[in-house]
Amino acid sequence: MIVAMRNGPRLRHERQEAIAVLAVRYGSVDVSDLATRVGVTTETIRRDLSDMQERHLLRRVHGGAVPMQRLGHEPMIDARDTVNAEEKLRIAMQAISEIPELGSVIIDSGSTGQRLAHVFPVERDVHVVTNSLLAAVTLVRRGLRDLTVLGGSVRTNTLAMVDDTAVAELAGMAIDVLFISCDGLSFQHGLTTPNRAERSVKRAMIERADRVVALVDQSKFGNVQMFSFAAFEDIDVLITDNRVDSGAVEALEDRGLVVHRA
Repeated sequence: MIVAMRNGPRLRHERQEAIAVLAVRYGSVDVSDLATRVGVTTETIRRDLSDMQERHLLRRVHGGAVPMQRLGHEPMIDARDTVNAEEKLRIAMQAISEIPELGSVIIDSGSTGQRLAHVFPVERDVHVVTNSLLAAVTLVRRGLRDLTVLGGSVRTNTLAMVDDTAVAELAGMAIDVLFISCDGLSFQHGLTTPNRAERSVKRAMIERADRVVALVDQSKFGNVQMFSFAAFEDIDVLITDNRVDSGAVEALEDRGLVVHRA
């Protein structure tokens, strides 16, 4: 099923990131194929799969593993997330390094945020706030202990709470890290969204967070939507995928952002 790859990932976190991506791509992974692909023993792969199962990232099956989302009747993400799914998963895996061991985070309602919910280290002592019903259900199923779901009206196409109630609830919060996504990124308008209510909630999230991490795959670059909610000076770290043009990365870094390509 999987073609052998020389010089494959050797470090544990690199192997496990590769395994998670392959599981999403193929719907399942096989121990022998994985060992050949990443250049380690089958015993090492079995240990990786067991560790990932304990972290609710995969489920072990005979001879391999399947993604956790295949176990239930609910889809892992809404239809928008079928686009650039592997890139979004890599971005989410990279974002784990920005999650504190102790504290609070917001995960907004973007599809990459939903990917982050699927790999979030639920064993950490972190209180998660979200306006996404999809992310909330995912985190509860994975065993997160401390979760706050913002109230308000639900946008049926995104399953997110985006009205004045959500904005008002955010006003009383002080959050360590915000993970936020967008529909468009341009050097003239910053981060943008096509929806006015989404803009208000995203802006309120930024104002309540000490640190802002933007999760933006390559398809959003050069796209301009109607409502701008963040200038580049509002963002501390931007995580994107490795298809982004190097010139765009340099331009973002010139504006003071730390940029990671997953």
